[in-house]
Amino acid sequence: MKLLRYGVPGAERPGVLDSSGRVRDLSGCIPDIAGEALRPAGLDALRQIDIETLPVVDGTPQDDLRLGPCVGAIGKFVCIGLNYADHAEEAGMPIPEEPIIFNKWTSAIIGPNDPIQVPRGSRKTDWEVELGVVIGEPGSYIDEADAMAHVAGLCVVNDVSEREFQIERAGTWDKGKGCDTFGPTGPWLVTLDEIPDIDGLDMWLDVDGERMQTGSTATLIFKIPHLVSYCSQFMSLQPGDVISTGTPPGVGMGQSPQRYLHGDEVVTLGIAGLGEQRSKVLPDG
Repeated sequence: MKLLRYGVPGAERPGVLDSSGRVRDLSGCIPDIAGEALRPAGLDALRQIDIETLPVVDGTPQDDLRLGPCVGAIGKFVCIGLNYADHAEEAGMPIPEEPIIFNKWTSAIIGPNDPIQVPRGSRKTDWEVELGVVIGEPGSYIDEADAMAHVAGLCVVNDVSEREFQIERAGTWDKGKGCDTFGPTGPWLVTLDEIPDIDGLDMWLDVDGERMQTGSTATLIFKIPHLVSYCSQFMSLQPGDVISTGTPPGVGMGQSPQRYLHGDEVVTLGIAGLGEQRSKVLPDG
């Protein structure tokens, strides 16, 4: 299933994408793509529904029908740093011996085509295409062998980052990661039964039509089961929590000369089988 949320910001309704690419309304079945609906029993119940019997929503998704973040009521937005060896190299940092964890504030989360706002005083707003892992079954101290049973599905994330705030302003990375609009998420949550090989998903990102990032989940240093297990050692994972798993090379900080977003650019990105995002960048104003 490709689960999604559509409508105006703050009042999104749950939906599902049908085989013709139309949105079908799920609001008569579940209140949101959140909570119990993401647990295995909730997903199994949704699979029993004949999608073709659900009401068709007017409009074309990501065109004249706005999509919101594909998960509602996200409790934690956990991110993994330097999880691709070639990205660590371009950042001039050693390959980590264990996952680096930081957070994006949930106030950063926006829909996949909503505008990205350059924050006040920013000089180094950057882009990062990432694979997002959405938790379904809650748990703590999860064994790696059982980790995928706790995953509801995968999605596309743009881990927008302000590098000066992150690196040069003292303190943790979080300062440059959680600005408003820095978490475009979606377009849809794709359940694992529709993803034959989570370790071979191609990913890419363009700025104004120029290819900046090309990568694959095949080169993840720490794979998804390990990340789920690892994070659960330090926090309980709850339905709807998102783990963003790191970015391949090609970020603005790694360009020579460095290149950043200042406003009026269009950032387009995607992951094979998980959909695409397209965001206009608004200048600091």
